[in-house]
Amino acid sequence: MSKNIKGIVMCILIAVPAWLLGNIKPVIGAPVFAILFGMIIGMFFKDKGDFSAGIAFTSKKVLQYAVILLGFGLNLKTVLSVGATSLPIILSTILTSLIVAYFMSKLFKIDTKIATLIGVGSSICGGSAIAATAPVIDADDSEIAQAISVIFLFNLIAAIIFPTIGMMLGFSNDGFALFAGTAVNDTSSVTATASAWDSIHNTGSLVLDKATIVKLTRTLAIIPITLTLAVYRAKKNANTNASIDVKKIFPMFILYFVICSFVTTLAEVLIGNNVINQDMAVYVHEFFRIAKKLSKFFIVMAMSAIGLNTDIVKLIKSGAKPVLLGCCCWGAIIIMSISVQKIIGIF
Repeated sequence: MSKNIKGIVMCILIAVPAWLLGNIKPVIGAPVFAILFGMIIGMFFKDKGDFSAGIAFTSKKVLQYAVILLGFGLNLKTVLSVGATSLPIILSTILTSLIVAYFMSKLFKIDTKIATLIGVGSSICGGSAIAATAPVIDADDSEIAQAISVIFLFNLIAAIIFPTIGMMLGFSNDGFALFAGTAVNDTSSVTATASAWDSIHNTGSLVLDKATIVKLTRTLAIIPITLTLAVYRAKKNANTNASIDVKKIFPMFILYFVICSFVTTLAEVLIGNNVINQDMAVYVHEFFRIAKKLSKFFIVMAMSAIGLNTDIVKLIKSGAKPVLLGCCCWGAIIIMSISVQKIIGIF
C-alpha cells in the first residue's frame, strides 16, 4: 500500500471534481470528466515517478473492485421478472452489435481490443461493460480511453435526439422505455433520456423505472460475454494441443460480481418475506446504496488513472476509425431495437 498511496490519492483528487460535475451534467457523466481531467493533467505530468505504481493499481485493480460492487445494484429476481419481456430485444441488439464490431474491425483494420471494448460497451452497458471486459482481454489504458470516448459521444447524441425520435415514431411509454433501455449505452444516459421523455409526457417515473430495469437486465450479459472472451483468449494464446486451465483464465472478479448480485437478491427476498425486520432492512438498503455509490466512484477513479496514462494527441489522431465503428454499432442497435419491437407488437 505504501508504494501505491501517492498515485491512489492523486486519482481521488481528480475523481472528486469529476464526480461533482458528473452529478451536474449526467448526460456527459463523471467517467468522461475524469478521463478528460486525467489526460489534461497527464500532458504536464510526464514523469510520474512515485505516482506510477498507484496510478497503475487504480486503473487495473480498482476498476475490478468497481465491477464487483456493481453486483450490489442488481436484484436478479426483479431484473428477471420485469426484464423478461425485453429479453428478445436485448439479446438481438447485443448480438447485432458484437457482429457489426467484429466485421467492421476486419474491414477497416481496427485494433481487435478497441473493437471488442466498443462492441460490448455499445451493446451491454457502456462504461461498466468496458470496465469488466478490459482486464479480461488485457486492454491498455489508451484503448480503454478510446472506447469510453466513443461510447460517450453516442450517449450524448442519444440523450438529445431519442425523445424526439420516439415521438416521431409514435412510441408508447412502454415502447420508449424498451427503446431507451436497449439503444442507449450507459446507465446515466439511459436515466437522462428516459427522464426527458417523462418530463415531456408527464408520465411520472414509469418510463424511467422500466428503462432502468431493461438496462440492468442488459448488465447481466457481462457474465457470459467476459467468460467467453476469457476462454477464447486463452485458446488463441495456447498451443493447439495444450489443455486450458479454467482456474487460471477465469476472471475471479466476475465471480465476486455474481456473488454480490445473489446476496442482494437474497436480502430483498428475506426483507419481502419479513424474515429481516424493517429496522434491519433500513441498514441493509443503506449498505446497498453506499456500495452502488462506491462502485460508481471507483469507476471514476479508474478513469482518472486511465486518463493520466493516455496520450491525448495520439488518442485524437487515432479516433476516426473507432468513432465510425461506434456509429455503426449504435446505428445497428437502434434499427434492431425498433424492428424487434415492431415484430413482437410492443411498438
